Amino acid sequence: MSNKYEVLSPAGDLECLMSAVNFGADAVYLAGEQFGMRTASKNFNNENLAKGIEYAHSRGVKVYITCNTLPRNNELDELPRFMSTAQELGADAFIIADLGVMEFAKKYAPKVEIHVSTQAGIVNYATANAFYNMGAKRVVLAREMSIPEIAELRAKIPDDLEIEVFVHGAMCVSFSGRCLISSYMTGRDANRGDCAQPCRWKYHLYEENRQGQYFPVEENDRGTFLYNSRDLCMIEHIPELLQAGVTSLKIEGRAKSAYYTSVITNAYSNAVREYEKMGDSYTLAPWIREEVNKVSHREYNTGFFFGSQPGQVTGNGGYIREYDVVAMCEESGEEYNIITQRNKFYVGDTLDILPPGGKSFEVKALEIKNQYGEVVESTPHAMEKLWLKTDVAIPKGAYLRKMRNS
Repeated sequence: MSNKYEVLSPAGDLECLMSAVNFGADAVYLAGEQFGMRTASKNFNNENLAKGIEYAHSRGVKVYITCNTLPRNNELDELPRFMSTAQELGADAFIIADLGVMEFAKKYAPKVEIHVSTQAGIVNYATANAFYNMGAKRVVLAREMSIPEIAELRAKIPDDLEIEVFVHGAMCVSFSGRCLISSYMTGRDANRGDCAQPCRWKYHLYEENRQGQYFPVEENDRGTFLYNSRDLCMIEHIPELLQAGVTSLKIEGRAKSAYYTSVITNAYSNAVREYEKMGDSYTLAPWIREEVNKVSHREYNTGFFFGSQPGQVTGNGGYIREYDVVAMCEESGEEYNIITQRNKFYVGDTLDILPPGGKSFEVKALEIKNQYGEVVESTPHAMEKLWLKTDVAIPKGAYLRKMRNS
């Protein structure tokens, strides 16, 4: 890594990969068309994988391929070809949960680093050392570990064994994602990347002789969310994590949008780079803290890093959404910026701008022209190319956002 500490971002498709790279990721993780834990994502065929690796490597960013399902016997014949192809295309690491898969990696892709997945459930230094002795370069710790436990583990493992932890995103109600609820209720196996997220559903009780008459467990009148975990957010605790010996800060979200990837990557990248420069005098900039609220999210908490905390959202099963993306800047100009519309906004609106890798700022929409040069008052047409005059220039590749109800 070119930087001392790594910000590791999700890439569900090529657009997300490019967004992560452009907004400050040091590495991205993604899946091929097999053996990855997110079937809901578009994922990467070999053509897009080659394009993604080339794009990332040309900008100094590493690419890690998830190979973290628990494959069945009938799938193993495909694994050698999958791994050798990934090595040929330039993959930097495999993220692996299964011991048999690890042995295949060492045999068929010996130049690719092995990172042990969080699904291996590593919660102590003995297990970390065992994986190191088997050839692992990095361990992705279980999400249930506290910061003091991480620091103790760091002190009792080799210096060249890297530690990765999840710092942001959705949390699974089961231990390190080892969930059977989806498989039991829908036939979709969470341990093979196909979770239906039944933990987010509403649940009620009913008595067997009164079918159709539901009795909510009293949380609120909208239902009971027994398993509905809050989202993890550690943006305010970067120093504690890095001082405990964490090498890589991992953002969850391979099923999320390119916008989500951009915003959260930008926030953590800026926070980590500022900490690297400032050291003990570091304080989190308010604008960075505000950024994590500008994506759709559930209520935030700090997971298990500071001990057990209330993990369920009991008010509802949905998301908090305070901002909408209204446009993307295609070209920056001295007088007009060329933008592509995403949602409606009006002349006179205050827009929040997120430039690639930089600090967010506000502009005023002074004038809008359509592709025919006609002055218009709003942007009602989806994906329309427009010319926007603002009081401050907007960088190419920036997101234009508007606060809801503003």
